[in-house]
Amino acid sequence: MNFIPQILFLAALGVAGYFIARRVMLIKKTIQLGKAEDRTDNASIRLKNMLLLAFGQKKMFAKPMVAILHLAVYLGFIIINLEVLEIVLDGLLGTHRIFLKPLGSLYPVLINIFELLALAVVIACVVFLIRRNITKVERLQESRHREMKGWPVKDGNIILVFEIILMAAFLKMNAADTVLQSRGVGHFAEAITGPFVVSQWLVPIMDTFSTGMLIFAERAAWWFHILGIMAFALYVTYSKHLHIALAFPNTYFSDLNPKGKMSNMPTVSTEVKIMLGLEQAPETPAEVGRFGAKDVEDLSWKNLMDAYSCTECGRCTSACPANQTGKALSPRKIMMDTRDRLEDIQKGWIKNGNDYKDEKSLLGDYITDEEILACTSCNACVQECPVMISPLDIILQLRRYRVMEESQAPQSWNMMFQNLETNMAPWKFSPDQRFDWAKED
Repeated sequence: MNFIPQILFLAALGVAGYFIARRVMLIKKTIQLGKAEDRTDNASIRLKNMLLLAFGQKKMFAKPMVAILHLAVYLGFIIINLEVLEIVLDGLLGTHRIFLKPLGSLYPVLINIFELLALAVVIACVVFLIRRNITKVERLQESRHREMKGWPVKDGNIILVFEIILMAAFLKMNAADTVLQSRGVGHFAEAITGPFVVSQWLVPIMDTFSTGMLIFAERAAWWFHILGIMAFALYVTYSKHLHIALAFPNTYFSDLNPKGKMSNMPTVSTEVKIMLGLEQAPETPAEVGRFGAKDVEDLSWKNLMDAYSCTECGRCTSACPANQTGKALSPRKIMMDTRDRLEDIQKGWIKNGNDYKDEKSLLGDYITDEEILACTSCNACVQECPVMISPLDIILQLRRYRVMEESQAPQSWNMMFQNLETNMAPWKFSPDQRFDWAKED
């Protein structure tokens, strides 16, 4: 009978591990739909970006108060869950606070730090819930941004409430443990850790419980905390909070080119160089691929990782001049639409097999011409993103497809292209008249 809790714990761990691994592999396969792109150069610069932007959250500190709260949640949740290792070992081995003896007097210090961080997580999550639902921060409101209708708002609230409950379970577990220690009950009395800095305030409440009820409360909180962590780990793979994990590789593999530099299409560059005599034409002409992007398979793997790394914070949309003037474009929606397209492909694979193809495409069925044509290519969205996502790169590739594959550029653009070709300037003036506007009357 003593082995039943260990067997149940092992079964829960195995089930959670299976579903999380399956989901991770599916996301990896979806990202690999994108075209190959080398992002392995300048490893030291990339590592520095990852440490500053993902771990240090450098860009978040443009607004210090929000950044401090976010850092409290982020670091608090990550550091507190170091305790999960102890819980896992206790669950597998049938022990209680297995790290107490090896760490000695350091153990209570660490638990006190964890409790302070847990309190910081609870406070920060409460503040974020107030900002989302009471004071209503503009960039998070569905009444202002159509992409925030329905699930995105619920998702944010679910995660915040979930984190509060998990931290409460952790504190309740410690409080019940403390009372059981003071009563000298079983193995609890063998692991004297003393009252902890935060959970001690719950001790008077727990002290009114019977010993049997206390044991039940401690075990219930223990099980809820670890099962909640497992459920949370699986849930984030379906949520915008996948950025908890993907922020690190996404910032590492971010574009190191100066903002504003647009990448040329290799096939076009090669043709121009051949025309200018800078390269020799190959004996066997290379097959010309698609110009630009119509669907996610035409984007790079990094574009698709960007979509899964999006935090939906809306900083990009708030900084977008097109969005500010009432245009349909929202850089956040571009990333969310790209992820939605990937998720729909996944559903098709699960239901119909890996060869599944539908009649939809990213451009047209998810993202409209009106949105991509409103972009000014100013890079404000790229500059604002805390995890170095580039909605602009996707927009440019979609526009290239419309213009170069389908010849559907607006008439004003066609006039500009013609002027560039004939006059070497966007305006309909010959080169010798270019500075006439500066002459005095």
